[in-house]
Amino acid sequence: MTAAAVSGLWALLVALLWWRQEALLFHPRPLPAAHRFEMPADAHEVWVEVPGARLHALHMRLPQPRGVVFFLHGNAGNLDTWFVNTGYYRAQNLDLFMLDYRGFGKSTGRIESEAQLMADVRAAWAQIAPLYAGRQRVFYGRSLGTGLAAQLAAELQPELTVLVSPYFSMAALAAEKYPWVPSAALRYPLRTDLALGRVRGRVWMAHGGRDTLIPPDHAQRLQAVQPRAELLLVPEAGHGDIHQHQRYLDALAAALAR
Repeated sequence: MTAAAVSGLWALLVALLWWRQEALLFHPRPLPAAHRFEMPADAHEVWVEVPGARLHALHMRLPQPRGVVFFLHGNAGNLDTWFVNTGYYRAQNLDLFMLDYRGFGKSTGRIESEAQLMADVRAAWAQIAPLYAGRQRVFYGRSLGTGLAAQLAAELQPELTVLVSPYFSMAALAAEKYPWVPSAALRYPLRTDLALGRVRGRVWMAHGGRDTLIPPDHAQRLQAVQPRAELLLVPEAGHGDIHQHQRYLDALAAALAR
């Protein structure tokens, strides 16, 4: 293959990546509008109106909560698989609010840009924020959601930011996995590192030692950016099962209780 052919092929691959980025990053599982969730009696469905879409969320509300966990999930599935372990948060006397991004679950529309995605997250928080004035606000991000939670925390300064299986930035992760792709081609850089450095409240992070999707050194590099952050490494945990490990559950409960 000639140098010109190689260059042409590279340019084609970069162009495909530019236009097909959403398909690579996001793996939503839509649900029919009539879908009924298995959820506790104190949880209910909520709709968030945003330009061009309606976002679906589930909200568990306790009689006298200490605050709320605003949970931003990963890049696959929907609330049917993410809205679990509600009893865990009830035991901490914390409400739980969880959002499906555009195209996930019952949410309509599709994700088109990082700015749009962050605007949706802001809109969801703004809708419930008045309920928690003067109470503990916990912004919790898991995997994809860690970059979103860190950005929201940098803007609103909650009492606690929780990042589970975080990436230093999506740009850094992409550079590791696709070193041939120029950084300018990434439309979702998701700079967790820059946002986390501006967070003034408490930060608690956890990462699995066997995580091959987002290596644990990403969390360690984030801790260098934000030295006040606590970091729990669970050596036996992978990317998708860290929440099943008792060491993680106990440490998170302690962080939430403070």
